[in-house]
Amino acid sequence: MIDRTIRPVEPKDTDQLIQLMYQYIDFYERPRPDEGTLRLFIANLQQEPSSGMQFVAEQGGVLVGFATLYFTFSTLQLKRAAIMNDLFVASAQRGSRIGEGLFQACLEYIRSNGYAYMTWETAQDNTAAQSFYDKMGGHRSDWLVYEIS
Repeated sequence: MIDRTIRPVEPKDTDQLIQLMYQYIDFYERPRPDEGTLRLFIANLQQEPSSGMQFVAEQGGVLVGFATLYFTFSTLQLKRAAIMNDLFVASAQRGSRIGEGLFQACLEYIRSNGYAYMTWETAQDNTAAQSFYDKMGGHRSDWLVYEIS
């Protein structure tokens, strides 16, 4: 059996994490940022832990997935809250419960640190992700999401 670990990202992970994040960006068919910008983004999360954090899934010494939490506040509950903005598993490892491990790591983190809740979004047509989140115990919010550019 291949050794698998879910853990917070470390500086030594940056090169592999960049490649995973490029796969994630490609999956959503978005323009790739230059590597320097992505490297600064990853470093910022590590240097400013009050803004957010990342977890990685490592299998046999290779990163195969990541999740990103960003932190905000809930005025209604007077506590910090978390937004899980990214949950990604490399295509070759999908179906091997790595996504579940990453999701659980995020959930355990917010619960053990007294956060009010964790929210996330997925596309309306991403039925695979919706099925996964339903299975993980998530429920669809009564709130509508708006955005503006």
